Amino acid sequence: MVNAKINGIPVQVAEGTTILDAARKVEVKIPTLCYSPDLSPWAACGICVVKVEKNPKMLRACCTPLEEGMSVITHDPEIVQTRKTVIELILSTHPDDCLQCPRSGDCELQTLAAEFGIREQPFDKRLRGLPVDDSSGSLIINAEKCVKCGRCVTVCQQMQNVWAIEFLGRGEKMRIAPAADVKLGDSPCIRCGQCSAHCPVGAIYENDQTAQVWDALMKEGPDAKKCVVQIAPAVRVALGEAFGLPPGTNLTKKIYAALRRLGFDAIFDTNFSADLTILEEGTEFVKRFAKGEGDLPLITSCCPAWVDYMEKYYADMIPNFSTAKSPQQMMGAMIKTYWAEKAAVDPAKIFSVSVMPCTAKKYENSRNKDMYSSGQKDVDITLTTRELARMIKQAGIDIVNLPEEEADSPLGPYTGAGTIFGATGGVMEAALRTAYNLVTGEDLKDVNFTGVRGISGIKEARINIKGTEVRVAVAHQMGNIAQVLEEVRKAKAEGKETPWHFIEVMACRGGCIGGGGQPYGCTDEVRKLRIRGIYDDDEKSTYRCSHHNPLIKQVYKDFLGEPCGHKSHELLHTHYEAKELYLK
Repeated sequence: MVNAKINGIPVQVAEGTTILDAARKVEVKIPTLCYSPDLSPWAACGICVVKVEKNPKMLRACCTPLEEGMSVITHDPEIVQTRKTVIELILSTHPDDCLQCPRSGDCELQTLAAEFGIREQPFDKRLRGLPVDDSSGSLIINAEKCVKCGRCVTVCQQMQNVWAIEFLGRGEKMRIAPAADVKLGDSPCIRCGQCSAHCPVGAIYENDQTAQVWDALMKEGPDAKKCVVQIAPAVRVALGEAFGLPPGTNLTKKIYAALRRLGFDAIFDTNFSADLTILEEGTEFVKRFAKGEGDLPLITSCCPAWVDYMEKYYADMIPNFSTAKSPQQMMGAMIKTYWAEKAAVDPAKIFSVSVMPCTAKKYENSRNKDMYSSGQKDVDITLTTRELARMIKQAGIDIVNLPEEEADSPLGPYTGAGTIFGATGGVMEAALRTAYNLVTGEDLKDVNFTGVRGISGIKEARINIKGTEVRVAVAHQMGNIAQVLEEVRKAKAEGKETPWHFIEVMACRGGCIGGGGQPYGCTDEVRKLRIRGIYDDDEKSTYRCSHHNPLIKQVYKDFLGEPCGHKSHELLHTHYEAKELYLK
């Protein structure tokens, strides 16, 4: 521990703690722009400068450790003026189009300019007219707005290990761009959206498709369609943040009510299709593990960013990938087949919308021909949590005070196993709850698999199924995945038994609750609260195992037949193909 003073206030912190973190401990806020608690500080912006007594230099608080006996000054007229000048210099290369910017009102640079009372621009404008790159379909890069903080590059390269974007050029000519200066859609980008989630301004953002949804909702006459919507597990515990509620607040039934007020004809829940996924994926695992029908380990396939990564970087693992579609795509197929049949609606007249915490889900809708298994595009449009929040605000809906409503049957009711899909380890836990039943014919007395919970990057557990050991691993945040996969590769090459039988992978830190389309400002503290909200929902559920969902049983009885059967394989499964890192 070291003892020091910050603005005369005594503070004691662990050795190695930065001045920035130590100041927060004594309720002193030092402004930052390039800093993110998810990333290693690299002192790019200089806004966090402070003084230390007996030191003539200003130091950057984000990367300077507090030392024994230090006396730090975080605010005085010279420091404030220095920070203000830095912000003014950044603004001199930044467009003044805040009213049209997707981050307006939620922009870190805009907030700093307001806090420092910047009303005039003392420096000449130096804009470069850089083009907008919208080739990805999921994400848009507007390099003209880049403040060169480096967050997006660090996230893509260090956290995600994708290396799709980097800094090109030097000095004033430096800009963010896909590696090799190709279009984003032609790069190794997996569309996870973590770059957009960490960008402090509007330089990278999701492809906003709310106008298309509004158009469908408002259409009348012979061209009108039945507008149907589904919401993902992680959306319910994060949407409230856009309306001033604490992270983790569960708004499930208020979201149903808000979607009805927006004009949707039917409201379903992706948690239901998560239950469906477990029956398919759990059956697939049992076939591989207990009957030897397929390669082990089985690796989950719910995350489209991870699927894209695997096809680009680990195509040799395709035989290990679960063929089960994601819950989003299963629900899309069920809406335009099973529900369309029951509701006597022409599938071509259905406009199917999903609300997801993820930007990669926009890409997944047309990933391959399997996403048209109903004969139509199974999911027409995907909105992120942020896009839904904007629609609710545009419609003047006071979601916080709405009365609670239920989802529509038969594709709405869900189990606790379905809702925990939104958290890292949740898919694994849900699968194990059902796999135990499929192997033994019995239910678990305790369905809680706490060994796969939490936000450690890689988690391992050993499960005893009536004397048979099942070894599982859970990895989230793409940068952690290679370690797991390389161990599997090594075992295969050496002809050894696989280290694990079942592996869950999610591209984003914390799982879907930390997805690239969630409300901005996500930290590990926020992730933990969202995860707690997910598991609270699980614990309160009448049913906590997917195979107990009575409507899932009904769907198989009336329509699908059996898990991994002919019809379910046709509608609920997919295939994978090796992809080039760069498209020509």
